Amino acid sequence: MGLDMKNRRTLANEVSKRYKNAEKKEKKQILDEFTANTGYTRKYAIHLLANWDKTAWVKLDGRLVRLKTGNPKKRTGTLRYDPEVIAVVHRIWEAFGCRCGKLLAPLIRLFIDFLVRDQTFGPLITPDIKAKLLTISGAAIDRRLAPDRKKLALKGKSHTKPGTLLKNRIPIRAYFSWDQRKPGCFEMDTVSHCGANSYGEFRSSLNLTDVASGWVEIRACRNRAHRTVKQHIIEIKDSLPFPLKGVDSESGGEFINRQVWQWCKENGVEFTRGRPCRKNDNCFVEQKNGDVIRKAVGCSRFDTDQETAALAGVYRHLCPLVNFWYPSIKVTGKERLENGRLKKKYDAPKTPYQRLLESPDLSDTVKQELKRRAQAANPVTLMRLENQAVARLLHIHTRKNREVPPPVSGSHG
Repeated sequence: MGLDMKNRRTLANEVSKRYKNAEKKEKKQILDEFTANTGYTRKYAIHLLANWDKTAWVKLDGRLVRLKTGNPKKRTGTLRYDPEVIAVVHRIWEAFGCRCGKLLAPLIRLFIDFLVRDQTFGPLITPDIKAKLLTISGAAIDRRLAPDRKKLALKGKSHTKPGTLLKNRIPIRAYFSWDQRKPGCFEMDTVSHCGANSYGEFRSSLNLTDVASGWVEIRACRNRAHRTVKQHIIEIKDSLPFPLKGVDSESGGEFINRQVWQWCKENGVEFTRGRPCRKNDNCFVEQKNGDVIRKAVGCSRFDTDQETAALAGVYRHLCPLVNFWYPSIKVTGKERLENGRLKKKYDAPKTPYQRLLESPDLSDTVKQELKRRAQAANPVTLMRLENQAVARLLHIHTRKNREVPPPVSGSHG
């Protein structure tokens, strides 16, 4: 059971010769030993040993293909993506948020002209490397960067407390149907920056995510007071390039309160909420909480005004990067298979900006404003400014921890 695949194949190659020439009783003993050593089921072991080294000709797409059972030939050939190419990919991967290969590959194709003109990346990207960067697949990136990706693991805390007021007046939305997924319908949530200690006041991030496009607006909050959350929602509404039609929140008290409810009612914004303890009711914003916020600023405790300003500086550059330049994949439909399982269908990787331009529900005036903002957003510059803002936040956080004296243990006389 502890054999790896290479040793299993070696063992099968040796045992198959004895198995084919053995009598019925001997075959039973050979199968008992072989299944005990490899962990294979008996039926599969019989098929494997009986057909080892056999060949067959199969017609595929009008041509004959020779199939052989047994030890596969060792792959030969030159390595297409040499270490120089992977080194550049690694630099880009680190600079743009350590994204998975499926999203990094289209991102590189989208950024390539900016990268070539950049003073840092430009000298590294020769014409040959540029050609390979334009053809490298997401799977190839994931394979080559697998050791580095395993080192990344983040986990934060949830501090959602149920809001008891107005629950009966705010309707529940368990999911967005396909015809309801139009630009302007947002899910909202808060992310706590308390680290391992939830005592006292700490900072939070307010996240509003558009269901249709994946557009995100994030703000650094001093606390989760009703007035604070409402003011940031108003700020986001005024800064959006398209109308805010509705918000869907979890059942936390920072949202389920009279101030937010009254403002939504007065401004014609539909207000709905998810069910308590059902995180999947707000799946769109929950996904961005980890993929955007936690990945950018981590899980440390931020509880000073300097850290609040630094956190706001990070989001000032991160939001345009995510909205205009970072591709994402969205589910476009589901299909019920014959075995009863659901098969999800996904679209091609696109940025929220591209999805908004393709939407028939937005006016030409809104799309022109989106194009104007996109032209002013240089991804490489934004990436560098975001990295500097994150470094500033970590510097302030580290300096604060050095200045705070450790707690004194023992009793006071």
